[in-house]
Amino acid sequence: MSGEIAQTFAQAKARGEGVLVTYAMAGDPDLPRSVDVFAALVEGGADVLEIGVAFSDPIADGPVIQGAAERALKAGSTLKRVLDEVVPAVRKRCPQTPLVIMTYVNLIMAMGEARYAKLARERGVSGTILPDLPPEESASLRATFDAEGMDLIPLCAPTTPPARAEAIAKDGRGFVYCVSVSGVTGMRAELPPDLSQRLDLVRKAASVPVVAGFGISTAEQARTLSAHADGVVVGSALVRAAHTEGLDAAKALCADIKRGLRR
Repeated sequence: MSGEIAQTFAQAKARGEGVLVTYAMAGDPDLPRSVDVFAALVEGGADVLEIGVAFSDPIADGPVIQGAAERALKAGSTLKRVLDEVVPAVRKRCPQTPLVIMTYVNLIMAMGEARYAKLARERGVSGTILPDLPPEESASLRATFDAEGMDLIPLCAPTTPPARAEAIAKDGRGFVYCVSVSGVTGMRAELPPDLSQRLDLVRKAASVPVVAGFGISTAEQARTLSAHADGVVVGSALVRAAHTEGLDAAKALCADIKRGLRR
């Protein structure tokens, strides 16, 4: 696990808090102003920033994130520009906050595994999440990332069989991203009744912290899950707030959810 991510989880645990990972799309509404979004989330209490990189054919993104991706692509966002322009600017404004890229494997392959890993790490990225990369196909990329000291963060889905989930968790890097619901990202009024049990299973097997993501949008949901996970990921609710109501609304929602993670 990268030093930055490990330290963040350890410090939160010492404070008796769950870790808040917040997602926003680099380039939404444009590259410079997306930096303001990330900075506002940190001001609101985000512990880790998940930086989305737009891809034309996403499989995990719901309507809110798809809309953000469309705006980012229209504004000229590319993986290279995110690494060259957005990440350094966020790093400068939020020097203590781990940065995690979330994108799709096509973009990494197009740039080149080694080139991406080197550029990302040089610019201060601590980890990468690739929802369309199966564990069975991840060995080469994980070795490349390991060599650069960057985490390839694995995902466990609701459809992942228990034995496979345990194997993924046991060999995780950074943290294990436990997907809360079947389907795409987006706010949910209720989370699955078996989620707590799945989180407990993954957490018991994991060599790194476990976070729950997809569907989480309220402080109460965060509070409930914090008994079974080391943190939560919140994305669509924050992206929607920033886009429709402005940075202050996103910051306030972030602060409210963070309060829910203070055990």
